[in-house]
Amino acid sequence: MCIAIPGKVVATDGTTAQVDFRGNTVNVNVGLVDPRPGQYVLVHAGCAIEVMEQDKAEELIDLFADLEELS
Repeated sequence: MCIAIPGKVVATDGTTAQVDFRGNTVNVNVGLVDPRPGQYVLVHAGCAIEVMEQDKAEELIDLFADLEELS
């Protein structure tokens, strides 16, 4: 199963962005999308594949946090 995870864009530099995943900042390839700092992106295998609305991203983040607590 493949999972894409939402994160918040902190900064961009060309085709790379720093994305915050619940306190972990990771460099992500954003060559497929055009996010701005403060927006949320859906990331799969190190690449942003979609710019997301904040409410939908936060809903997924909360869902993943709930699943993590169950394991």
